[in-house]
Amino acid sequence: MNIILFDTNLWDELLPITFTRPVGEIRVGILTIAQKWQNYVRANVSYSTRPYLQKKYPQKIEKDNFIINSAILPDKSIVSEILQLEINTSLTFNNIFIAARYDNRHTKIFFESHELINKKETKSKPDMLTHVCDIFSKNGTEIYKDFEILTKGRKSEPLSETNAYSGPLDFIFIEKGAIVEHSILNSKTGPIYIGKNAEIMEGSVIRGPFALCEHAVVKMAAKIYGPTTIGPESKVGGEVNNSVILGYSNKAHDGFLGNSVIGEWCNLGADTNNSNLKNNYAIVKMWNYPKQKFISTGLQFAGLIMGDHSKCGINTMFNTGTVVGISCNLFGDGFHRNFVPSFSWGGPQGYTHYQFEKAIETAQLVMQRRNKQLNDIDIEILQHIYNETEKFRNY
Repeated sequence: MNIILFDTNLWDELLPITFTRPVGEIRVGILTIAQKWQNYVRANVSYSTRPYLQKKYPQKIEKDNFIINSAILPDKSIVSEILQLEINTSLTFNNIFIAARYDNRHTKIFFESHELINKKETKSKPDMLTHVCDIFSKNGTEIYKDFEILTKGRKSEPLSETNAYSGPLDFIFIEKGAIVEHSILNSKTGPIYIGKNAEIMEGSVIRGPFALCEHAVVKMAAKIYGPTTIGPESKVGGEVNNSVILGYSNKAHDGFLGNSVIGEWCNLGADTNNSNLKNNYAIVKMWNYPKQKFISTGLQFAGLIMGDHSKCGINTMFNTGTVVGISCNLFGDGFHRNFVPSFSWGGPQGYTHYQFEKAIETAQLVMQRRNKQLNDIDIEILQHIYNETEKFRNY
């Protein structure tokens, strides 16, 4: 079975997180969207995404292909409906593309024209990511779903007696190699998943739903409110509420992060804080890339959205509904702008261009610390983003 996750125009709505990845590579819950499909159907998964990303995330076409809207968050119902499609038929909801099952020839035609054949209408709209804030807004539901998938029929490693817990113990699952000592875990509010070789240090207080992915670390005396996901090889301290860190990023010190999404290879300096609620309790507006203006999120709580490879110095402050692009280096007193374009350098006292070569040099050093390499394809992707976002850097 072959699944191709197809990026529709919702890819644009999920910027800046999708600047460096297909939608299917977004982590929401415990797993990425692609990993969710792999767990539901045990299939090969590839991507049809923006041309400049396609080399890193290749597309694989076979004789029988299930092309699926990449923004769909799968559940048993929609998976069953998609798998029942006959060959060379498609599935929509109110003219929204959901999925198609095409042979080799019709798959190639679809990717050229985006025209659907033999359309069938589903009666219920699948759950989807339609806005970048959905990543944290839908994170709780997705943790529950992923927790069930990952733990069904399996036995958790024992929880050390040095810890205190409340709520059902079967809502706490610890993978092999994970370390949890002298902490407080509350699973009354949702499941708690601790990935392989992850660690929760002493004095931490965790309320589910919560996911700590492989090799990630919660620092001493951290306070984390669910629904929160800490992606692989990330380090988190201080206070965190309803946030998603995709992976390989650090918020290792005190400070508050709430209702936020942090990409990969980011670093938040000590005592970085973001606001997630306006002083007048009004609905939060946030920068929207397709419309190139601030629009309503429909949310009262919305914090910081930060793209990959961005960094901020100590005591950095972000206002409610702030969007930071790719490869920014931010510092200084006062609140940063609510929209900081990719490859920006500076702070409230003024911004300038972050020279591309310097940004690449920093990214290479950061990745080397985790024995990863920024390869030529990654640099090509960042170069494309640098060029495409030039129009926003009018400081």
